[in-house]
Amino acid sequence: MPVHKIVATKRGKAALAGAAALAITGGWSAWTARTPAETPATIRAAIDKGLTPPAVALAVDRLIKPWEGLALKSHWDRYAKIWDICYGETRINGQPVKSGMSFTPAECEAMLRRRVVRDYYLPLVDGVPGFLAAPVSVQASMTSGAYNFGAPAMIRSTAARHLTARRYRPACEAQTAFNKAGGEIVNGLVKRREMGDAQRLGEAELCVSGIE
Repeated sequence: MPVHKIVATKRGKAALAGAAALAITGGWSAWTARTPAETPATIRAAIDKGLTPPAVALAVDRLIKPWEGLALKSHWDRYAKIWDICYGETRINGQPVKSGMSFTPAECEAMLRRRVVRDYYLPLVDGVPGFLAAPVSVQASMTSGAYNFGAPAMIRSTAARHLTARRYRPACEAQTAFNKAGGEIVNGLVKRREMGDAQRLGEAELCVSGIE
């Protein structure tokens, strides 16, 4: 169970409204309106046309970027004990990040969006039955969680099983269990998984803001 009470918030609802507006101006809504249903195939077709799924935009802009922070030069992650760069990238062109690497903000942004779609969002589309039928807030929070602790772990998780059964609030709450690093509960991960902090949305906060 979560450490703190999970509630919908005005800022969570505002983030969702912004994502909905972006889906219209960015062409996603027009594309999906022409398809009989959102399936893995139609989602991939839209992505191939350069369109961004609302859940990906929401996860990247409101969850992943604020919590990961931007590092233009490689730095040492003392919890994972590896080098990372940009918004938590640990591998570049298949090779581990090394000391002394650097990228521009634009390069980091492009890498992030590309990797979120390829390595986290689409694996959840394929691996979690009912994922595309879930509210966009649930999809976004799970995509963000997968970015932080891995798509395989998310696919096997209790949160994913709740989503498949359309138990969306329990899915939001179950994801908060991923709050440890090195076997210990980390306050920063509790905030990230749950209700965030003064500047940043929490994953569960956003998640329930789209279902209540």
